[in-house]
Amino acid sequence: MPPTFPTRDAAPSSRSLPPTSQTHLSHVGLVLAGGSARGAYEVGVVRYVLEEVSRALGRTVPIDIFSGTSAGSINAIMLAARADEPVRRGQLLADQWTQLQVDDVVRPAPAEILTLVGRLLGRAPRSSSGRRGAFFDPAGIQRIVRSGVKPGAITEHIRAGRLTAISISTTHVASGKTVVFFQRRASGTLRWSHDPTMVARPALITAEHALASAAVPLAFPAVQIDGDFYCDGGLRQNVPLSPARRLGADGFIVVNPRYIREEEPEPALAIEREQIYPDPFFIAGKAMNALLLDRIENDIRRLEKLNAVIAAGERRYGPTFGAAINEELGRAGESAMRPIEVVYIRASADIGVMAADYVRSATFAKRVRGLLGRALRRIGEAETEADLLSYVLFDGPFAGALAEIGWSDAKAQHDALVTFFAKRVERAT
Repeated sequence: MPPTFPTRDAAPSSRSLPPTSQTHLSHVGLVLAGGSARGAYEVGVVRYVLEEVSRALGRTVPIDIFSGTSAGSINAIMLAARADEPVRRGQLLADQWTQLQVDDVVRPAPAEILTLVGRLLGRAPRSSSGRRGAFFDPAGIQRIVRSGVKPGAITEHIRAGRLTAISISTTHVASGKTVVFFQRRASGTLRWSHDPTMVARPALITAEHALASAAVPLAFPAVQIDGDFYCDGGLRQNVPLSPARRLGADGFIVVNPRYIREEEPEPALAIEREQIYPDPFFIAGKAMNALLLDRIENDIRRLEKLNAVIAAGERRYGPTFGAAINEELGRAGESAMRPIEVVYIRASADIGVMAADYVRSATFAKRVRGLLGRALRRIGEAETEADLLSYVLFDGPFAGALAEIGWSDAKAQHDALVTFFAKRVERAT
């Protein structure tokens, strides 16, 4: 049974793009953004969609394309790997998050820390073999992801028709380019971006691709795939809508744990931030927010404009307008324009504030002891907005709290979600 989560207002920017008369949904893409430990928010949204929206429809919601970055890639691959359990997989994913122990996932690697400090002081490492270059031992997160993704599961589900495609966005260490690994049912050449800094690479998607996408530089080590090293895909593409669209999705559920304050801060809060500003942890947290800032709102506005142009053309020139425009685009070697629907769900609560509150709680004090617990508490006690902490708090109760926010935000979008899927179900029958 789903948890009873409190009702919250949707984030101000959450909305559904209006369809046009030419809208024809053939594939639905679930787009999951990065955010490290903030990825637990996505679990609440996904569970609501899989459980409550399916209940309202009277059948399982049809999601067949997954696109993820960083923590979103872990969520995406674990959901895709359970495509044969379309509703239960949300609960299984939630169980993984709520059973996390921060001192298991965020486990300092002393030898690597000493090596990194030595390099900052100009000392060459004794040996380049087995280099890792990260503060934390990845064994905990590796065990979770590998145990949740059965080898060959993605290929099996694609072959069985349960899954159309999956993409995992990474950053290629050697070149700095965004490399999007993808696996799909269709064959043939896939037209990708004209952006020279983005590369699409077909692959048999495994847990290693998700681990590479989630390897935040300096926090977790880069992952080697086919001889090259890859790290966090969120450095350049934190909300991977474009890969899902290029893999054939023309309807999207986009989930982003990023909280954006719409209004100016209260005077007291503004003064507090100015007083805190020199604190390195405060600066690091704000820098992470800026680093992971994705222009997804701009992307959605462009899609909104595209839908509006097609709808206006149909009203002015008749229902053949879209086909005529696409015929001309084809002659020019351009891809066709398609009306696209998006339901965008973004965090309605400040997760940095939630992180600070959590590390000051009695629950955290009981669960996380020792040097790590003291260090995290000290950061939280010094700040009311512990943004940096929110990226590393891989701990069950905190994950559960974020999932509750996700559930509530999805619930606030219930009507838009049901309408979105009902139209696709109707056209498929």
